[in-house]
This record gives sequence, C-alpha cells and structure tokens, in this order.
Amino acid sequence: MAALWSLLVYALAFSFIFSNVAADDHDPYYASPPPPPPYVYASPPPPPYVYKSPPPPPYIYKSPPPPPYIYKSPPPPPYLYKSPPPPPYIYKSPPPPPYIYKSPPPPPYIYKSPPPPPYVYSSPPPPPYMYKSPPPPPYVYNSPPPPPYMYKSPPPPPYGGKILEGVDREK
Repeated sequence: MAALWSLLVYALAFSFIFSNVAADDHDPYYASPPPPPPYVYASPPPPPYVYKSPPPPPYIYKSPPPPPYIYKSPPPPPYLYKSPPPPPYIYKSPPPPPYIYKSPPPPPYIYKSPPPPPYVYSSPPPPPYMYKSPPPPPYVYNSPPPPPYMYKSPPPPPYGGKILEGVDREK
C-alpha cells in the first residue's frame, strides 16, 4: 500500500513539473500579437453538384472468362539424394569445410507440355462511358480573398545578429 502511495505522489509531482515546463513558452525576445482569426468568407460554400445522367452501368462481357489451364504432365518428383546428409559440425576453432555431396545435384526439370497460350477474348473491350451532362462549372466566390496579414513587430534578426539591449538572453 505504501508503494502505491509513493507512485501516486511521484505521478502528481511529475505531472505538476511537466505542466509548468510545457506551459513556459514565453519568449522575451519578440513581442508580437497572435495572428488574426481565420478568414470568414461572406459567400456560402458551393452547393454539391448533382449529375443529370445516371452512373454508367456495369459492363457485361459477351465471352466467358478463360478456363483454368490444366498441365498435361505431373509436377516434378522430390529429388532424393543417394548420399546421407552431412553430420552436424562441432566448432572447435576453425569453421567447418564445405560439405561435398557424393551424388550429383538434381537435373533441371523439363516439362513435357507447353506453357498455356494467351487467352483471346472474343468480345471487344468496353467503350468509354460518355456522360450526358456537362461537368460542373467552376465555383466563383462573391467575396474577396483574405488580406495579407501585416505583423506589427519586425522579423527576428539573423543568427549571430545584434542582441537586443535590456533583454536577458540567459534562462
């Protein structure tokens, strides 16, 4: 129970210190007012555009999809080595030498049937859909754009520039 209370005290102390450090964002070098609130347009937003024509119907192919290709030859059998596998090597100091098999490696498997031919569709591809209604017109705002914000304080000096007098740079 005492450990729980000590953890609670530590958590409260940490959150108090963190909130004070995080809230200390006061910069004494440049004093300028915050930027203005976001610009509010006098005209309403554009209404959602409603198309006069229905969406395109799904295209239906006149030919069936290609059938799955069936190979005439069986897959290759697993290769069986005539010699036993190498014994596990126990390292003493040098690495093990490469193991040399007494039998030759398996030959490359040659399929007896040709690869599948490319499927040719008997129907033409779908034509591009033509909309009956024109595209939406560009929306024109009735109010002017927001004016550029004018800062009341000068911009900060470049790095290594003149230090402001009367300002303590040490924190």
